[in-house]
Amino acid sequence: MNKQPGVSPPSSIVFLLTSLSFAGAEVQVINLATELRRRQWKVRVVSMLVPEALVDKLEEQGIEYVSLNIRRGVPDPRMLFRLAVLLRKWRPQVLHCHMVHANLLGRMVRLLVSIPVVVSTAHSINEGGRLRERLYRLTDSLASITTNISQAAVDRYVEVGAVPRGRIRFIPNGLDLETFRSSPELRQEMRRKLQLLEPFIWLAVGRFDEAKDYPTMLQAFARTGGVQSAVLLLVGGDGLEEKMMPLVQRLGLENRVRFLGVRDDIQLLMKGADGYLMSSAWEGMPMVLLEAAATGLPIVTTDVGGNREVVQDGISGFVVMPGDPDGLAQAIQRMMELSDEERHAMGEAGRRRVEQRFGLGAIVDQWEALYREFGCKRAQGTGGSGQEGV
Repeated sequence: MNKQPGVSPPSSIVFLLTSLSFAGAEVQVINLATELRRRQWKVRVVSMLVPEALVDKLEEQGIEYVSLNIRRGVPDPRMLFRLAVLLRKWRPQVLHCHMVHANLLGRMVRLLVSIPVVVSTAHSINEGGRLRERLYRLTDSLASITTNISQAAVDRYVEVGAVPRGRIRFIPNGLDLETFRSSPELRQEMRRKLQLLEPFIWLAVGRFDEAKDYPTMLQAFARTGGVQSAVLLLVGGDGLEEKMMPLVQRLGLENRVRFLGVRDDIQLLMKGADGYLMSSAWEGMPMVLLEAAATGLPIVTTDVGGNREVVQDGISGFVVMPGDPDGLAQAIQRMMELSDEERHAMGEAGRRRVEQRFGLGAIVDQWEALYREFGCKRAQGTGGSGQEGV
């Protein structure tokens, strides 16, 4: 984007997010922060909650990180003033907020601090019901712009009145493609570590959450005729094993489902798998789905959020209706009945789609253009919204 005469492009940014953990939105923020730092931006990251992971990744990149040290489920209005103190000290040109609680906090802090550009990024088609959607609408004027990571989510936010038409845009997640590339050598190494050299390995990654709909996944896996020659690896925390093990036992899947807990080697697990499985009831655009496609895994997923924007039905995987264990089981069985060559072709098609649409460099180009657009509007007094701080 061409610079406006007399207007300097933004070069300092604070990312505000609800938490730091091994989850899609958080990983995406780390990716964006890392790439912007590489492009000579001054980057800082603030987490509302006490961090659970990823701080080491920020430290490796020399990115300053601060936690507001809020405890999950314990409202603390002091966080607004803590954040205001930090922002007055740092004076960023852009405050980029991610996830609903951070989006609302980032808007409210603009009543106390003058910030040229405030971007609110939602990461799901459903962020928690009508109350949160009303809060988005009530605070919309405090944001420069709202974005979402899938076009389906953008359309829904306008439809339900959470964001006025023209005040929300679609910018997808971006991925470092080199990290997630298939490797026959690493595939065999990971399968040896897992002691799973022969079975067909399905992989599913995500914390225990209603949106992930693990009961439908497990019911579908149990109804698959070829289940005896397949293993399902479940990776995630927040009580995933504790809450799903009773269902695993009722379905007689104890020898076919493995819970691996929280892992920091997802890219290696993907290299060792044969297919990726997702049963979500709702989504935004899952980072893990992009990662699976970039690794060359054929995918079976539900038709929610931006999943269909990543997975082309019948080309790079199979897309089925959510909440339908029979339909999901049929897709799982169909994938396993394909030849190795057919599944490889699907995986290659998925990789090409990610390369064409979701490479991190191209996505960060979009973010830089957005920051500059609203920075220029604010400098020229033609837009950018928000209240002047005291």
